[in-house]
Amino acid sequence: MADKKPFNPGISLAGAVDLEALKHKVDAEAGQAGGAPAAGGYVIDTDESTFQAMVQTSATFPILLLLWVTDDDRCFGIARKLGETVNKLEGKIQLSRIDIAKSPTIAQALQAQGAPALYGLIGGRPMPILQGVPSDAELNQIVEQLIPQLIQMAQQAGVTGTAPYQEGAAGDGAATAPESKAIPESHAKAHQLAQEGDYAGAAAEYAKLMEADPHDVRAAREHAKALLLDRSGSADVRVVRAAAAESPDDVEAQLAVADIDMIGGQIQDAFDRLLDFLAGHKADVEPVRKRLLEYFSIPDEKDPRVARARRRLATLMY
Repeated sequence: MADKKPFNPGISLAGAVDLEALKHKVDAEAGQAGGAPAAGGYVIDTDESTFQAMVQTSATFPILLLLWVTDDDRCFGIARKLGETVNKLEGKIQLSRIDIAKSPTIAQALQAQGAPALYGLIGGRPMPILQGVPSDAELNQIVEQLIPQLIQMAQQAGVTGTAPYQEGAAGDGAATAPESKAIPESHAKAHQLAQEGDYAGAAAEYAKLMEADPHDVRAAREHAKALLLDRSGSADVRVVRAAAAESPDDVEAQLAVADIDMIGGQIQDAFDRLLDFLAGHKADVEPVRKRLLEYFSIPDEKDPRVARARRRLATLMY
């Protein structure tokens, strides 16, 4: 399937104009009638400034990379179908769309011959899936067989995390977040830094918001997530888990593997790991307590797992 002859996307990687592509060029914005399907939910748009950060997150959850051209309607069908499929999977995989007319160096790095082109990405390693416009049968095979296989491959490699939900743009069936998920204006800078992969910078900005308003629950949650991803977002899962198994009495090794659990959505495992460790290592109470308090702010404040873990932490400390 990866060897299928591609079509020229309108502006080739060398910059030549394809007159045939002009017939397929649309002026509508993404999400508008006649335009490209909008991002949202578990579908994101990536460019050269955010590409490396996106690649790093493939150590946490699997990603589909779609190289396309956003104003060429020949790319809309595959983008729409993949977006609908990925959003139904609720974070088991993310779709990252890259406009090669605007980010040609990414296409060159992936040795793509044109658009659309589709790759799987697990642990930073791209796997070619498709070159060119797929037939209906090929697209169904990708949706029904290849995407589940990609998720299974990721799980076997220890990449078991959940992709973050992105606030969706309106229109064209894009997943949209509830109104309560809209980004407050005061959070915009921190949110943008996190989107760009500057988790340390985002954490610093969220810390300022927390200092200004100690009751800003959202800032506390996003601050904890940014710290977590800054520490361990690009960690090698297998190396971290092996180190923890080899050094069961090393608090740093246990904190590192608990981070991996949290990033992977295994919240109860992270809580239990650190609380079990604390039960036998009272001398390490402060780093474990600090890390757990950070974790407690990430799930919903009414999550029963948090309440149980808080009670056990209090029992172990006193």
